[in-house]
Amino acid sequence: MKHLYLNLKRFDIPEKFGGVNRLAPAEDWGSYIAENTWKELQKLHTDEVEFVQFYPEAHLLKALEVCKGTAAVKIGCQGVSRKDTGPDGGFGAFTTERTANSMKAIGCGYVIIGHCEERRDKTEILAEAGVEDTGAVDRLLNQEIRCAVKAGLEVLYCIGEKAQEQDRWQEVLQRQLETGLCGIDRSKVVIAYEPVWSIGPGKTPADKPYITKISRFVKEFTGGMDIVYGGGLKTDNAEMLASIEEIDGGLIALTRFSGEIGFYPDEYLEIIRIYLGK
Repeated sequence: MKHLYLNLKRFDIPEKFGGVNRLAPAEDWGSYIAENTWKELQKLHTDEVEFVQFYPEAHLLKALEVCKGTAAVKIGCQGVSRKDTGPDGGFGAFTTERTANSMKAIGCGYVIIGHCEERRDKTEILAEAGVEDTGAVDRLLNQEIRCAVKAGLEVLYCIGEKAQEQDRWQEVLQRQLETGLCGIDRSKVVIAYEPVWSIGPGKTPADKPYITKISRFVKEFTGGMDIVYGGGLKTDNAEMLASIEEIDGGLIALTRFSGEIGFYPDEYLEIIRIYLGK
C-alpha cells in the first residue's frame, strides 16, 4: 500500500497576517482545497494507494462535507489529546483540547502525531518545567496514539533525528519507536520519517542512500511496518523517493518554495502524479 499524505499546517492564514494563503478567504480555504483536489484524487485512487489530508481543526467540517461519499480521500486532524472522554476522562472537561473521540465523532479517519513541530513544542514546555528526561516526549506521544487507536483513528506517527543527534540516529529512532509504539496495535499506524536536520531553508536535503538506510532500519526494527518520507515530498524528489523500495509514500506540505511560496492544489496533484508515475 502506498500512502500519500498532505499536512496543511496553518496555510490558511492570509498574507496580510503573515501567512501564505492566496487561494481563498480564510473561512472558505478548507473547502476550496477539498473541492479542487478530490475529483482528481478519485481518478488516481486504487486499492494500492490511499490519500489522506490533514486539516487545521477550523476546516475539518467543510473538508469532510466536500469529500463525503468518496473513498478516495481520508480526512485527518492534526494531533489529539493524551486523554479522552470516558469513565476516567469525564464527558467534556477538555477546554483547549482536541480529543480523539471528538475527531472520530465528526468523521475524521486519521491523525498525525509526533510531527517535529509537535515534538519541539512539547520539549520546550518540559524544558520550562526543568524536565530533562529525553524519553518524556515519546511517552506523551504514546498516550496520544493510544487514545487515537482506541477511538478508531488511524495514525501517522512521525519520528526523526535532529542535527545534534545524527551521530546516534539509531539510538534516537529506536527510542522513539520503542516508546511511541509501546502497547499499540501497529496495524493502525504508519511511520513517517522526518530528517529534522535537513528540513528548512539553506539545509542540505537527505539523499537517497541516507533515506534508504533509515527506512531499512525502521522496517527491520518494526517487523515491516509501512514507512513514508516525512521530510517533504516535492516535485524535485518525487521520482527519487518512488525509486526507494522500502519507502511506502510521502508527506506533502508546501508545494512552492520560492516566489509566492505556499500550497497550491494543482501543484499538489502534480507531485502525486510524478510519484505514481502518471
